[in-house]
Amino acid sequence: MEYMSKEKFEEAERIDKLKNKMLKYIMYKKRTEAEVRQKFSDEDENLLEDSIQYFKELNYINDEEYIIRAINEFMALKNLSIKEIVYKICQKGVNKNLIEDYVCKNKDIMLEYEIASAKALILKKQKALEEQEIKNFLYKKGYMSDSINIAFENMK
Repeated sequence: MEYMSKEKFEEAERIDKLKNKMLKYIMYKKRTEAEVRQKFSDEDENLLEDSIQYFKELNYINDEEYIIRAINEFMALKNLSIKEIVYKICQKGVNKNLIEDYVCKNKDIMLEYEIASAKALILKKQKALEEQEIKNFLYKKGYMSDSINIAFENMK
């Protein structure tokens, strides 16, 4: 039987400790690769890379799945423009191209959501604001002019 040197044993222990801490962090709430990197940035670079790769292979860290889950949550719970959604996910450190690819592939669903979201905000603001003020509000929030116009057309 071959014995492990003390150095190798200590290295293996450090790897296990990091992976356990990382797993708890990831399992508490799904995280992006960038969030994991930032949280564990004080760790040894090689150890961090190996651990992140390990969790990516196990599919515990997957930015593409994170995008899908985040967008579905936003669509279910909030009234946001497509631009706001992209911005919020970018803030989590996800590559903007990945997000834009998802939006392009799901363009019809995203546009439908944006129009419905604009309609909900129009209904909310109708009593207090004039039509042009509501339009300006929606433009500032990143809604596309086509979505705003369609939403107002559907309101009549």
